Amino acid sequence: MKRGENNSSNNGSIVKKKGKIIPVLLISIVVVTVVSFLSIFLYRVIKTNIQKKPTVTRLQIEWSEKDYAGVYNTSDKLLEKNPLNNTALTYHGYSAFYIGVSETDPTIAQSYIDESIRSLRLALMSAKEKTAPQIKYMLGKAYFYKNIICCYHYYADLVVKYLEEAIAEGYSSDDIPELLGLSYGQLGMPYDSIKSFSDALLIRESDFLLFNIAKEYYAQGQISAAKQYLYQVTSKACDDALLLKSQNLLAKIYMEEDKIDEARELYEQILDKDQNSAEAHYGLGLVYELSGDAVKARAEYRKCLKIDSTFDEAVKKVYK
Repeated sequence: MKRGENNSSNNGSIVKKKGKIIPVLLISIVVVTVVSFLSIFLYRVIKTNIQKKPTVTRLQIEWSEKDYAGVYNTSDKLLEKNPLNNTALTYHGYSAFYIGVSETDPTIAQSYIDESIRSLRLALMSAKEKTAPQIKYMLGKAYFYKNIICCYHYYADLVVKYLEEAIAEGYSSDDIPELLGLSYGQLGMPYDSIKSFSDALLIRESDFLLFNIAKEYYAQGQISAAKQYLYQVTSKACDDALLLKSQNLLAKIYMEEDKIDEARELYEQILDKDQNSAEAHYGLGLVYELSGDAVKARAEYRKCLKIDSTFDEAVKKVYK
């Protein structure tokens, strides 16, 4: 065979091989495309079904996204099918709490908080050992917030009960000491309150905590300790409302110590910032009364009552 004929044969073989490779590549591409399309399609179908059907998986997804309204609605649908579904009760209680806390209407907020408490108490009855402490923690918080909405302290004992049980069972959260400190104070337990507030200070120091420790020391007659904490707040507080509260309490202590000039100075500082401080007007009235100026004293008492007509001490001074 001649050399030219060999080259022609080889070229033919290469062309045939190329002809076979191209269809294979095309088929492979088509297969990969179809598989990818089916995978995406199935993923979307599954995701859509999860989103439509009330399932525990859907609850967990909504919870991870902090979609509390979604968690609330999904858990509600699950509870329609099974009112004792522990997972649904737990998520329903948690979501109702967070929705209630974010509500600006007190009536609506209380409705959600009450629903949270009902759900969590039911969930606690059948809770597993590992989830019970967290449920008790959330129950304690729910009762604490219920106290705030009601403006009374009827539930402080339940706040303490559930938070103490949560701690005893190994649960911890940075806000527990502060919640306990406030609740102990409401129950007239100053020593426990101070201890809890002190624990809270180790986690995060704040003027709010310092002021509340001062209040508890004042309540149990430890005036020197109360003044030390009030000095800290009044020297650096950025919150004007808290600063005024601290100054009012410190001025009240000065009055009790017969330090009339120091009290007058503080009351005048308060009124320079806030003319609507009923407490400061009453205190300044006492200063004038002790200084022998009955006319100015009576004028301050009347200013106090104009701001707060239920201020008992001022009522007694004006209408005695």
